[in-house]
Amino acid sequence: MELKSGTGNAPAGRIYITEDEFIMETVIYEGIPNYAKEVRQKVFVDEQGFHNEFDDIDEIATHIVMFDEDKIPIATCRIFWDTVMNTYILGRLAVIKEYRGKSIGSVIVKEAEKYIQKRGGKCLALHAQCRITAFYQTLGFTEFSDIDDDEGIPHIWMKKSF
Repeated sequence: MELKSGTGNAPAGRIYITEDEFIMETVIYEGIPNYAKEVRQKVFVDEQGFHNEFDDIDEIATHIVMFDEDKIPIATCRIFWDTVMNTYILGRLAVIKEYRGKSIGSVIVKEAEKYIQKRGGKCLALHAQCRITAFYQTLGFTEFSDIDDDEGIPHIWMKKSF
């Protein structure tokens, strides 16, 4: 399966998966749209059992939401500038279960990277669940902290420089 972003006659924000001619669209929102809440509720609260999923950062963060060809939200992430760490943070990356294993997570991370680079960002950090650090490593992220706990789930900080 090959993913192409904005290729051919595709308007910006359209992603084509050429194997099945499946079309996805990404939309960028300032603040948290209900579409992002819906995806995160399904993945982090209903599926993984997190309780404190939504916070004040949601209101100031930029959210990227990916929709399938039927305009159903299937993935999301948020991006914000962290003044303490002095870098952009990518967080709350979530892909609906039925869409995992189709490179959608990689595509949405790359869209986030493009967004940050357009704003002059040189580095991106994230707080990854330890069970998926290999995924982030394939995208060029490296670990830079000890393992810590977030609601009973081991996490580690990772970063990538551009």
